Amino acid sequence: MEVNIEELKSFILEASRATYASGDESIKEKQVDGSTTIRYENGPYRFHDNYFGGEPYGGREVVFLKDKPIWMMVYYGLVHGGSKAKEFYPFLMASLSHATLEMPFRGPETYVKDSLSYENKLDGTAGQFSGIEKIYQDNRCVYEASYIGGLVDR
Repeated sequence: MEVNIEELKSFILEASRATYASGDESIKEKQVDGSTTIRYENGPYRFHDNYFGGEPYGGREVVFLKDKPIWMMVYYGLVHGGSKAKEFYPFLMASLSHATLEMPFRGPETYVKDSLSYENKLDGTAGQFSGIEKIYQDNRCVYEASYIGGLVDR
């Protein structure tokens, strides 16, 4: 199956904004194994995000095209230095909602609001990539997450 990369990136951006970054708690499904699942569909595409924890947390996102897995990303993140996660996760959601079509996998390269700043360093393309995102408060790193992913089952 041929994958249109621009269409895939557009769907990832759409799904990201409609799911975790939206802040909508009603779309989260608690699973028997203690994880949380978030789902999103549009046309032939389906998005599935499953993660464990709240602090720290880890999970994976998978995009399906006509029920075939075509892309995935795994991630792991945490808040540093005894900071309270609830202070920073709303800012993380806001940062993720500002992702761009060029960088749809997490948030934008930078995003700043008040004393908080978000930084995302991405290496690669939709086909194969890795990155790290960080949140700073007054120039002190208070949160970071690593992620890696790309096309699957080629």
